[in-house]
This record gives sequence, C-alpha cells and structure tokens, in this order.
Amino acid sequence: MTIKLQQPLLPPEAPPPPPPPPENKNSRQQDAGAAFVLESKGEWFHAGFHLTTAIVGPTILTLPYAFRGLGWGPGIFCLTVMGVVTFYSYYLMSLVLEHCEKAGRRHIRFRELAADVLGSGWMFYFVIFIQTAINTGISIGAILLAGECLKIMYSSFSPDGPLRLWEFIAMVTVVMIVLSQLPTFHSLRHVNLVSLFLSLAYTFIVVGACINAGLSKNAPPRDYSLEDSKFSVVMSAFTSISIIAAIFGNGILPEIQATLAPPVTGKMLKGLIMCYTVIFITFYSAAVSGYWVFGNKASSNILNSLMPDDGPALAPTWLLGLGVIFVLLQLFAIGLVYSQVAYEIMETQSADVNQGMFSKRNLIPRIILRSLYMIFCGFFAAMLPFFGDINGVVGALGFIPLDFILPMLLYNMTYKPSRSSFTYWINVVIMVVFTGVGLLGSFSSVRKLVLDASKFKIFSDDVVD
Repeated sequence: MTIKLQQPLLPPEAPPPPPPPPENKNSRQQDAGAAFVLESKGEWFHAGFHLTTAIVGPTILTLPYAFRGLGWGPGIFCLTVMGVVTFYSYYLMSLVLEHCEKAGRRHIRFRELAADVLGSGWMFYFVIFIQTAINTGISIGAILLAGECLKIMYSSFSPDGPLRLWEFIAMVTVVMIVLSQLPTFHSLRHVNLVSLFLSLAYTFIVVGACINAGLSKNAPPRDYSLEDSKFSVVMSAFTSISIIAAIFGNGILPEIQATLAPPVTGKMLKGLIMCYTVIFITFYSAAVSGYWVFGNKASSNILNSLMPDDGPALAPTWLLGLGVIFVLLQLFAIGLVYSQVAYEIMETQSADVNQGMFSKRNLIPRIILRSLYMIFCGFFAAMLPFFGDINGVVGALGFIPLDFILPMLLYNMTYKPSRSSFTYWINVVIMVVFTGVGLLGSFSSVRKLVLDASKFKIFSDDVVD
C-alpha cells in the first residue's frame, strides 16, 4: 500500500519552533539512554527494518479473528482505512520531527516531542505511561505466543507429554534474557532484516495452508454470520476494530526515527514505504485467506484453526511446523524492539554516560535490570494467557491515542494550517472519529476480557481466544 502525499502537507509558512532551552544540550550530553540505547547511526532502510518488525508480526495471524466480528465488507474496509490513516499519521509525525530538528531541537523520544509541541508537562507523563503499557503488553504477548509456538511443536511430537504452557514460556523468557543484552536499538538492524523476511515467509506458508484447507475434501463448513443480537454485533465490531488498530500500531516511531543518522529529512518516508509494501502483501493475504476458510470459527491464532485439537491438521504438518518455527523466531525480534523504550528509561537512570557502554559500571546494571524486566514479562505471560483479548485492549487504550490522534494534533500545532484548509479538517475529523472509536473499543474490549475471564485459570495450559 504505497500512498503518495502531496507537498502541501508541508506548508512553507510553517512557523519555526522556539529555540531550545540552554540546558537541553547539556542534559542530552549526560543522557545515557540517548547516547547508548538510542544512538543515531542508521540509514533509512534500517528504520524500515525496525518499523516493519514493529508492525508486521504474528499478530497478523489474528486478522481472520478480527474479520469474524466485522464480516467481509466492513472487515476489508476497516483494514484499508486503518492502513491509509496510519501511513498518513506516521508521515505527519516524521514531518513534525524533521521540523523540530531543523530548528535545532531534535527529539528522540515520543514523550519529549509531545510535551514540547503541546507545551504541557502532563503530556510527558501521559505518553510515557501509555508507551510503557503498550511496550510491556506487547513484550508479554510476544513471550506468550512464542511459548505457545513451542507447545504446538512439542505436542505434535509428544501429544501426551508432561510439559505445560508455562514451562515453554519460561524457556522463551530465558532466551529473551540473553538476547536483551544487545545494547542499542541500532544493533538490532540485522535481526530486524531477518525478521522482515520471516514475516513474508510464514505469511506465504499460512496463506498456502489456508488455500489448501479450503479446497480439500476436509474443508470446514463456512459460516460468515455475525452475532445474534445487535448489541453483541456492535460490541464485537468495535473489539475487532481495536484489534486491527493494535496490529497497525507501533507507538514508537520517534524512537525509531531517533536511530537515523542526522540529518533525517526524507529518510523516514522511505522507511514507511518499505514497511507498507510488506504490510500490503501480508495483511490482506492473511486476513482474506484465513477468514475465507474458517469464517466465524477463526481462532485468535489462525495456526490453531489449521491444527485443531479434535481432528487432523488441515495442511501438511511439516509445512505448518515450518511456519510455527518462523513465527517463533520473529517473536524474539518483536520482543526486543518493543523493549527498547523500557531499556532507554532504565539506562537514563542507571548508566553513566561518561563511562563506556561496556564498562563494568554500566554492564552490570544493564544485565540485572533487563533480566528482571524480561522475568516480569514472562511471569505475566504465563499467568494471564489472553492473546486475542489483550490485543483489543492494547489497541483501544494505547495505539489509538498514540498513533491515530496525537500525530494529527502535533501536526496542526506545529504547522498551524489554515482552519479552512483540507489538511486541518481531515486531521480534526480523524481525531474526533478515532477518539470515539477508542472509547467504544475500550468498553467492548474490556467487556470481552471480563466475559472470557471465566474460561481460564491462572497459569492455564491454553491461550484464551
């Protein structure tokens, strides 16, 4: 999905931001989080790798599940609208960041950008709270799904084996503790390039498996009907919209743009085009093929639908096993990407920028703090196995404010387009619409989470849809 935005989005009369306060440069020089975790050495394609890993992950296997709450037409419509709006939103945010850099105030954190442009101290804490919740939730989800992938592979070889889901989650957590010691966001560039190819690989495998299942003599019966009551239909629809918002969201674009070597002008747009090309290929194919085969019986992880517990696999086991391995490997990259904000906050407080990144003074706290963070995420992944429902709540409460509302507000505040201009009003309409969507999505997602609470026990061996 490549979207060409015209140059009028960058008005020539845009007022420059006020000059930076004199203490800003000195504080940045003493900022270990900026100097270490968010070091700026990358090229545009590195940003493309990071952004693709942040958006195109195994959550796309949830898209058929999201479609079952919307149906064919509304499902494709919502998927398309979310794609267009998020591309536009991220592009506007990159313009705001570039504008601030040209004025001598390069922001490398979302919270700093929002507080500066909006001139509000509480906005700093609002963004850091939402970002922390999103990033921790995604890290928990990545560990949970990786543990489920290991369990799927184990069950295929030993159906009656004694190992339970929480034990596989513990194994994943140990691997994540080791990988989390990669010191900088930029050091993940090669990992995230591999992640990009993995996302394409398992998408093609899943799509092929779905087509094979749909055309086989054992094809499941197809039912695309929605809920019985109108209230349930509306609630399911907004839960599905929240899930799609979560899948398109990232909430860390300023931190990704911070990894670019300055000047950054135009680089993020190239990275966005790379990312959305992959999105177009993967999102539509996975959503359409999965929903076509399973309809309103699609699981929150379409691999579970292809490998049901009460019958034979609907595609060659070796093919699905390969897909599971690819998903598992990419989940490690996703967990690493979404941990970077937490690591940056930790090192801002714990590291000494005047000593080397690998000095004993900085290495020991890094190992301890990052290990504790991963143990925390692994513990909650094992305790609360709500994969589909967590996606909905995170999308409504986190991604919608950060990715669908704030970028438009930041652009209007920075460039001050005329109130009679198309750009101003399209931004206002997007903010109003998605504020409503976020509120309704929050209610419907939390409602579903509460309803599903009766289906599980703490440290359950099954992931609840």
